[in-house]
Amino acid sequence: MEKLNPDTLTHTVTSLISQIVVVPASPLAFISGQVALNEKGELIGEGDYGRQAKQVFTNLQLALEAIATGPENMVQMKIHVVNHTPDLVESIFKAGFEVFGDRWPLTASTFIGVQALAFKEWLIEVDAIVCISK
Repeated sequence: MEKLNPDTLTHTVTSLISQIVVVPASPLAFISGQVALNEKGELIGEGDYGRQAKQVFTNLQLALEAIATGPENMVQMKIHVVNHTPDLVESIFKAGFEVFGDRWPLTASTFIGVQALAFKEWLIEVDAIVCISK
């Protein structure tokens, strides 16, 4: 098993998690929940669901690049949203399309409203499972 913490993603929480886990005997990689922290660990878009979503999807794209794959190889994505209401869906998906464009990951997906994430400033977290077989 290979555990990766690429330089393009924050190292703020990597003493507690691995950003990506690749299982060599399997064609799957598991990407930890990405939040709106840039590579320096700075929160992007405090209080703004759309801006945080864009950073979250950017981080997801960076994680995919770190394992030399793209969104078309995602098999599952879970989107966790603090205090979710239906009116948030449009801005969150708009942010995803800004990052991925026509490469939006068509996956088995779950959109989950949650009470809170690990830190009160975090509004959105997305994790994914990716098929990395050639």
